[in-house]
Amino acid sequence: MNVADSQRVGSSLEHLGYAFTDKAEEADVIVMNTCVVRQSAEDKAYGRLSSLVPLKKKNPNLIINLMGCLVGVRGAEKLKAKLPYVDVFSPPSDPGPLISLLTQGEVRSLEDAETTRRFLTMDEELTLPVNERGKLVSAHVPIVYGCSHACTFCIIPYKRGVERSRPVGDIVGEVRSLAKQGVKEITLLGQIVDRYGKDIPDGPNLAALLRIIHEVEGIERIRFLTSHPNYFDDTLIEAIAELPRVMPHIELPIQAGDDQVLENMKRGYTQQNFRDLVEKIRARIPDCSIATDIIVGFPGETEYQFMETYRVLSDLKLDVAHLARYSMREGTVATRRMEDNISEEEKMRRFRVLEDLQEQVVAEINQKYLGKPVDVLFEEKVKNRWRGRTPTNKLVFVESDDDLRGRVMPVTVTWTGPWSMQATIPKG
Repeated sequence: MNVADSQRVGSSLEHLGYAFTDKAEEADVIVMNTCVVRQSAEDKAYGRLSSLVPLKKKNPNLIINLMGCLVGVRGAEKLKAKLPYVDVFSPPSDPGPLISLLTQGEVRSLEDAETTRRFLTMDEELTLPVNERGKLVSAHVPIVYGCSHACTFCIIPYKRGVERSRPVGDIVGEVRSLAKQGVKEITLLGQIVDRYGKDIPDGPNLAALLRIIHEVEGIERIRFLTSHPNYFDDTLIEAIAELPRVMPHIELPIQAGDDQVLENMKRGYTQQNFRDLVEKIRARIPDCSIATDIIVGFPGETEYQFMETYRVLSDLKLDVAHLARYSMREGTVATRRMEDNISEEEKMRRFRVLEDLQEQVVAEINQKYLGKPVDVLFEEKVKNRWRGRTPTNKLVFVESDDDLRGRVMPVTVTWTGPWSMQATIPKG
């Protein structure tokens, strides 16, 4: 979601006449887009902000914009005193405060500027998630802002606000615009993406939206994330099965494998519910890949409860498991009502146990691709090799002197590992 937000603010700045730079020293505007889903992300955000202070002292005209979940929907006033060198604070998904500042007062006369003004967008990892014109193969399109589910461990509803579905016309218009720019793959985004439309009386659901976007000319692949087991219904399964441009890859977090832990998390389903859903998806879409999210060390999680999670991953053999160690987030139900009584050492041990298991599982899954043909959409060249992804979101590298960017090519897999595969393009 933050990548999509950064692309949006970057596009807005380009419309004002600004040009992107990847050097902070050259920038007239720096946008720091933040995530606070974990304490480590928030700490990194403050660290990155601190590193900008010398630039501000050297160039008092530099505009620093703090954006995203660190600001949240109600937090700007609290941050102003703490961060006096920040010029403007923007909530998630809202470039409005920055654009208002840049189009008013002393900084509005871009047309009269003798030199091109430049901007930099960054996050706490110092990646640069901005749309480079003509180079973007895959793009993110938010369709649901905010979240109203409020799992006990999650700060997102408090930072991004209540759930708001975007109008179909706005979404389709953005997808068409991206297609005209040469984008081949879009990923529809939402904190709980399969709740799309539930806040609009008689509005379309995600399955209906997929069928509409499927007709947009130029878009070859459609993905969506992140889903929730409670809302992943039969209409959505049928849409994935029936629409060839909707890729057979599903992000479906379970978070924990024990029913009591799931209840404490306020997830709203049981381990068996999740197992049954995975079975239903695989029965209708046999070649589908499924990714999940896991939190280890949730307050009160016993060794037995942790091993229930281990058994779920061992039995279901999912393609991806995004693993995280529980961290307290101020304002969440878990922080207010539960004791964080699992040591950091034990959290890390559990993390490593699941990591080792998942590495074995994925290595076995990927080995099935060896010697097989598969279609790959190539995104960019990295260290003399082209990087792309299969319909099931497997990472593939190919050596080629041809320009493969944005092309869907049949390849033959020649090597597989747990995290990526290598392939060759058949001659002729």
